[in-house]
Amino acid sequence: MWRESSPVEEKPLNQWKYKHTTRTIRKRAMHILVVEDEQRLAYLLRRVLLEERHTVDLAHDGHTGLDLALSDTYDAVILDLMLPGIDGLELCRQLRAEHIMTPVLMLTARGAVEDRVTGLNVGADDYLTKPFAMEELLARVNALLRRRDRRFDETLQLSVGDLILDLVRHEARRDGHVIELTAKEFALLEYLMRHPGRVLTRTQIVDAVWRYDLDALSNVVDIYIHYLRDKIDQGFSHPLIKTVRGVGYKIEASNHPA
Repeated sequence: MWRESSPVEEKPLNQWKYKHTTRTIRKRAMHILVVEDEQRLAYLLRRVLLEERHTVDLAHDGHTGLDLALSDTYDAVILDLMLPGIDGLELCRQLRAEHIMTPVLMLTARGAVEDRVTGLNVGADDYLTKPFAMEELLARVNALLRRRDRRFDETLQLSVGDLILDLVRHEARRDGHVIELTAKEFALLEYLMRHPGRVLTRTQIVDAVWRYDLDALSNVVDIYIHYLRDKIDQGFSHPLIKTVRGVGYKIEASNHPA
């Protein structure tokens, strides 16, 4: 269990490892953002999550945390309540206002019921009071990810304009015509369609679709966007996939040119 008075060096990582590695292994590594201004705790959390083979980004203030979280590339956010800049409540509120539904686990030294209620009401998914056992934090993070996965599984199809992506049949259709897609093209189109109207950078797309595949070329996103355009937009008067020059790509059902 972490306590503010105990330095990180005195908390060997294997005290958690032997307790949870056989119980909490997930099918794939997750991309997790930790926003915590207490640096000793932040680095300890990163060590524990890395031991679970997750990818971890750190932020030590609210503004940096918000900038990172708004990229919408994370599977979960571990968010401290008391932060310099903007606090965890305001950060979470702004995320939800931008319709970013990344699961948020809020950490706080405050144990009052009204504080927990406030955090949940602004959009946090769960609440953990300091000091806490790392096993409990890992269990709560995994529970949030399972809930998110179930919500995704319950979505049977996505649609943008006259384009429909059937997640059960693994099939794309536009204006009633079936479009043949490779597995990676399907994954890229699904990611775009889960964020309609939102500009996604190349880095966000690589993180979400290729998952840090070292074999991915620097221009792999541009190549696959070209493949998708040939299959999705060719022959239609209003393309759905748009280029935002100098930023990235988005998909939307407007009649503006790409």
